[in-house]
Amino acid sequence: MPGMDLVDRKFLNIIQSAFPLVDEPYREIGDSLGITEDEVLERLAVLRKKNVVRQISAIFDTRRLGYKTSLVAMSFDPKVLRKAALKINKHPGVSHNYAREGSLYNLWYTVAVPPGESIEATVESMASETGALSCRVMPTIKFFKIGVNFDMVEQKGAAHEYYSPDGYKEDTKLKDWNVPVTLSDFDITCIRELQEDLLMVSRPFDDMAQRLEVTSAGLFDIAAEFENRGIMRRFSAVLHHRKAGFKSNGMGVWKVPEERSVEVGKAMAAHPAVTHCYERPTFPDWPYTHFSMIHATSQEGCEEIAGEISQATGITDYLVLYSTREYKKTRVRYFV
Repeated sequence: MPGMDLVDRKFLNIIQSAFPLVDEPYREIGDSLGITEDEVLERLAVLRKKNVVRQISAIFDTRRLGYKTSLVAMSFDPKVLRKAALKINKHPGVSHNYAREGSLYNLWYTVAVPPGESIEATVESMASETGALSCRVMPTIKFFKIGVNFDMVEQKGAAHEYYSPDGYKEDTKLKDWNVPVTLSDFDITCIRELQEDLLMVSRPFDDMAQRLEVTSAGLFDIAAEFENRGIMRRFSAVLHHRKAGFKSNGMGVWKVPEERSVEVGKAMAAHPAVTHCYERPTFPDWPYTHFSMIHATSQEGCEEIAGEISQATGITDYLVLYSTREYKKTRVRYFV
């Protein structure tokens, strides 16, 4: 990334992994980098202006909050693709929406709906309203990995530490990720606060704590409790991977025999360049079971990583679908 020095890169490594939940987080980050709090805020302002840093907030587990979520694939006439994508973006539960090339489906998005609503009915309505030629709802069957982390210093994927709620990673504590927890009205109020983008001021948590009528220490205790209950995965920054130098985004789709599902899924999840790995349903026109998100600084890098996975697993029937246009990427806003 032109104009980004080593301090910027180290700073991005810190905030995307675990943003410090303390009264003066920017000062603590500055101390670890050997710079002042003011310089941290100045650098963050520049990185936000360049859209390298999208947001700093809590990352919640959608399903533990009672929301239903799924990947959706749709096919459109290329002439209406953009118009359809922008209409789909208006749904508050759509967090990611990409045009992808390489298969019969050219629009891929994720959507979440609150308790009591139907994913299928929502998608059917979207398909009808946008004139989709075909669509497939592809919910998660097995959840092997989510661990978005980029080593900005080395310029390579660094998703070594990741979340595998189905228990496919030995140190995973939560195995009932698909079971909603009971939330109090106060829990929901706290979720609404913690999901908002963090202010760039010396003490960014003070106003949040005041609105919740707790101390800042009480707010940090709430966040820790949410992590223990499996509601919140972490509090961190989300980077715009393209602006951060990871210009290629390839979705690997793999045809894996049923008897090898777990073995292959775990092997894919172990690769540090894979940020997400799931098993999803197949259809008569879609034989691919496993999905692995690969990010690299170039398409050649993605192809190399896919080749490494293929060699390690012996799975040779696969495609890598590259995004040609990002229509939306954000965090789902809950209980709004």
